[in-house]
Amino acid sequence: MTVSKRTIFTSRMKMADMIASNYDLILMLPRFGIPLGFGEKSVKEVCRERGVDENFFLTVCNIYSFDDYRPDDEEVAAIDHRLVVEHLQASHRYYIEERLPHMQHHLDHVAESAGDQSSAVLKKYFADYCREVRDHVRREERNLISMLDTLSDGEPLSKAVTDHYVKSHDNIKDKLSDLTQIIYKYIPGERLNEEMMELVFDIMQLSRDLEKHAMIEELLLMPPEDYDLSDREQEVLVLVAQGLSSKEIAAKLNIAVNTVNTHRKSIAKKTGIKSVAGLAVYAMLKK
Repeated sequence: MTVSKRTIFTSRMKMADMIASNYDLILMLPRFGIPLGFGEKSVKEVCRERGVDENFFLTVCNIYSFDDYRPDDEEVAAIDHRLVVEHLQASHRYYIEERLPHMQHHLDHVAESAGDQSSAVLKKYFADYCREVRDHVRREERNLISMLDTLSDGEPLSKAVTDHYVKSHDNIKDKLSDLTQIIYKYIPGERLNEEMMELVFDIMQLSRDLEKHAMIEELLLMPPEDYDLSDREQEVLVLVAQGLSSKEIAAKLNIAVNTVNTHRKSIAKKTGIKSVAGLAVYAMLKK
């Protein structure tokens, strides 16, 4: 969704109305310890009852719901890093303990219907993917989150540290995108069509979640004054300036189209330039 001042979520809104505008937020509530059944209560009332920081909660919900939402510097400065850490940890638990096992259940059934050879290949691919996600989570928890826990209040993080973990999500998302393509293009679905569709929707939901998860890290942990373009963004910028489409850039860099679009949004945000012509001039000036 795109964002406007009229649609940004506020503490005065009814929690039910906010959830109704983006049902993906239902999966976000348990990470804040908020159960369903909040009736007609406002976001402010629900957060107060549950001991949740309403400003941080709203910031996360806005980032998850609106593709071009960016909290301003004042909003970011007011957020305690520890709240971000707790949210990241809760998201990690959700991925490892709930989402991946749920996907595994569907994938096992789909794989078994695809024949012995295809079944083994699919199961190995997903097992390797799950292992990579767990390894990523362990590295992030050990190196980034443990560092955050020791920081004094208000001390900014180094961009070099956080940028490493933001970029490391790209490979995970790309492999998930590849699995989606394999499932709905190349696995016969006559017998388990409904289960295959559920698996594809699960993959798409997790992919969206991972993208927003990376944005949380980037927007709330990386100091805004350090928003230089990453190496990958520099590569994408050069190709955009050459007139290549997102699909062409994805093929050239061997990454997913959604990843290219994420980089393009980040480039526009960091440079303040959105048109291809403007980015071409910017790329020339930065040579």
